[in-house]
Amino acid sequence: MPAITVSARSGAPEETSADTRVVALFEGEELAEAHLQDLVELGEAKPGLRKVATDHEDAPGGGRRRVLIAGLGKREELDAEKARVAAAAVAGRAKELGSVSLSWAAPDGVAGALVEGTLLKLYSFDRFKSKRDDPDEPEGGLESLEIAGSEVDPDEVERSRVVAVAQNAARDLQNLPSNVADPVFLAGRAEEIAAAHDNLELELLDRDAIAARGMGAFAAVAKGTDSEPRLIVLRYRGGEDGPHLGFVGKAVTFDTGGISLKPGAKMSEMKFDMSGGAAVLEAMDAIAALRLPVTVTAVVPATENMPSGHAVKPGDIVTALNGKTIEINNTDAEGRLILADSLCYAVEQGVERIVNLATLTGAIIVALGSTHAGLFSNDDDWVGEVEEACKHTGELGWRLPLHPEYADLVKGKYADLDNAPEGRKASSITAAEFLKNFVGEVPWVHIDIAGTAWGQTRPYVGSGASGFGVRTLVELAWRAAGRP
Repeated sequence: MPAITVSARSGAPEETSADTRVVALFEGEELAEAHLQDLVELGEAKPGLRKVATDHEDAPGGGRRRVLIAGLGKREELDAEKARVAAAAVAGRAKELGSVSLSWAAPDGVAGALVEGTLLKLYSFDRFKSKRDDPDEPEGGLESLEIAGSEVDPDEVERSRVVAVAQNAARDLQNLPSNVADPVFLAGRAEEIAAAHDNLELELLDRDAIAARGMGAFAAVAKGTDSEPRLIVLRYRGGEDGPHLGFVGKAVTFDTGGISLKPGAKMSEMKFDMSGGAAVLEAMDAIAALRLPVTVTAVVPATENMPSGHAVKPGDIVTALNGKTIEINNTDAEGRLILADSLCYAVEQGVERIVNLATLTGAIIVALGSTHAGLFSNDDDWVGEVEEACKHTGELGWRLPLHPEYADLVKGKYADLDNAPEGRKASSITAAEFLKNFVGEVPWVHIDIAGTAWGQTRPYVGSGASGFGVRTLVELAWRAAGRP
């Protein structure tokens, strides 16, 4: 996807040089320009959210230009999420019309959301296609986006651009096939990110180093694959403000289930099992680009989960980095194994708050669908901050309970823990209870994104890879730095 130039302008919105400008229409309000209000009175332009009407007018420099009238509902009900949805509708219409430059007359308080909705909507992934899907679609595409208005903050616009670009980069990683985006490829992407920023340090552990470090759970999952695993660690030292944050992202670049083999139907989607890791990597790129005055350590365990003569077997017992022993009774419950060692490693690095993202359980889709991710935590205050960040970004999270009775379910018969308790009771919760054993007393939130990483169908990300979590992680870093 070609880069789109994004800018802010404080002058009168109608003075833009863009070939297409956007005017917001609110319920119960009239447009100031008579020729546009005529469309409202004719019923062609409507104030309903996602409604878009088209008109034309004389451009300041001569010639004609398009005007898109975007419905935004009731002014008092406008929030960032509605603005993202409206921006996506406008971006889709502008693309159909072959617009090259777009200028939004931004209502107060949603300039950044308009940037996000536009850039996320215009994302496409066609790297492996030799022909265009729609030959009737105009060549080229949108080259510039301007957010205009007297109250527009250029810093907010730029911050939203950086974060949206990072989210789209995570979607690229998700969409790549697993024969391209293997663990070594992800490590290479981390090297690119670290090389681009003087405030990022990178550490990579290979198969031997993972085993030597005492990460028996991670090493066990990686045993079955010929692809080399990597533990990817990015350290950002932007300042001393706020707590030392730890971001941990599951990156199983392809999950067959191992010896506990998955059914063949939709197994191709298991290339998305690295979505948590993709979000963490690209969020770190955005945090470093924004030079936020915080300290963040990111840990991304990357491996395939494959069956072979070397693969870990049901019934095997391994020892995690913190010394806890684990019965592996289902090799398809591999995500919690690689996260166990990675959470321990993050704690060893001195992190004071942890968030982990993982496409961990199918059960979370049954519980919450693709609207909310599942949140689990050992700390009410920290999960409250994460919930607020989720709400602000539109990457919604819903907290589910932890309880000693659930913790009892993950106790092992022959070892300390069982990675896959029988009975399928509270599967998402017991997975979180398992992870809780590896964070000690550090405030921690586990975000299960199995339902939101793809197939979300939100207007600005569609049904494919969503890059879910990037904006929430950056928002948490922003808030940790004491920014409003």
